[in-house]
Amino acid sequence: MVEGPPGPLLMVGKTERTLKRNILDPIAQMVGNANFRHVIGAGECYLYGRPIMLAGANDERSEGKIRGMTLVGAYGDELTLWPESFFGMLLSRLSLPGAQLFGTTNPDSPFHWLNVNYLEREADLSLRRFQFRLEDNPSLPAEYVEQLKREYTGLWYKRFILGLWVQAEGAIYDMFDPDIHVVDEDPETVGIVYVGADYGTANSTVFIVVAWDVENRRWIALHEYVHDSRKTGRQKTDAQYSEDYRAFMRDVGLFPQSLELDPSAASFALQLRRDGVQHVRAADNAVLDGIRDVARAFSTGQLVVHRRCQRLIASLLSYTWDPKAQKRGEDAPLKQNDHEADALRYPVRRAMSRRLLDAA
Repeated sequence: MVEGPPGPLLMVGKTERTLKRNILDPIAQMVGNANFRHVIGAGECYLYGRPIMLAGANDERSEGKIRGMTLVGAYGDELTLWPESFFGMLLSRLSLPGAQLFGTTNPDSPFHWLNVNYLEREADLSLRRFQFRLEDNPSLPAEYVEQLKREYTGLWYKRFILGLWVQAEGAIYDMFDPDIHVVDEDPETVGIVYVGADYGTANSTVFIVVAWDVENRRWIALHEYVHDSRKTGRQKTDAQYSEDYRAFMRDVGLFPQSLELDPSAASFALQLRRDGVQHVRAADNAVLDGIRDVARAFSTGQLVVHRRCQRLIASLLSYTWDPKAQKRGEDAPLKQNDHEADALRYPVRRAMSRRLLDAA
């Protein structure tokens, strides 16, 4: 690092926050605070006294952050999460003699721009590709590696365990088995409760109650509310949905830690707050991360569904990947029969963000 070519350096993550969590904090642990300093809020850090600029690449506008830069070196975290425009701009900034880019990523769709335009053209470009698996990391205990292997199935296992660039196709929750994951008993003791809400005007509005089953140490989707405007031929106002939600929760008889609401439903959130509903939160709508959380929870037996939630069960069984999106190099669910599955994803994502799937 100290002996590298002279010139400006840059580190990039999807956001500066994820860059800090994934890269900067581990660097600080490895080299010690005497050799590493992160100037929070200034967009820079110092490694062995050498300044490094920091940037996030979370959307198409991000490439404007690095226009005009002249770089001798760059490091990129999770390249597949970047917009292609940012990656292209970064390559054009590495113009000093001896300049290099080092990047890491998990595999994605085989049609992803990084794979098609760069990795598969390794022989034609000034590029070297290295593949590592969990077992190649000497700092990971064998028990932890085996635990991760058990947590992932299907698409996620092929990508994150085997390191394969494979297509997302077919059922999203192929590990969901009604004979295993659908139960008839209510929990004897309920701990933390979350409600997930997917809001629609012309489409369905769904509330899913997810509770921690204390005795069995698992999450259970206990109750559902569904109003399908298309089937009933009747749309409801925000005020009517708010009234329905409050009546639904009175019938359920549980008090949620939070209502994880579709973040696009700003007007409904406002109505709920006006009506005295507490702890209304904009849900984390990172779709693929949320899907992976739900898949992991089903795979490890940490999530089940009560049989009374018939619409949710049907949604989970019919939730599939969109083949048209796949051809664009994107992983996206088919927008059909997805409202109940989305409403489940929100509270599970919330539980994962607080590490409650393992520790609740």
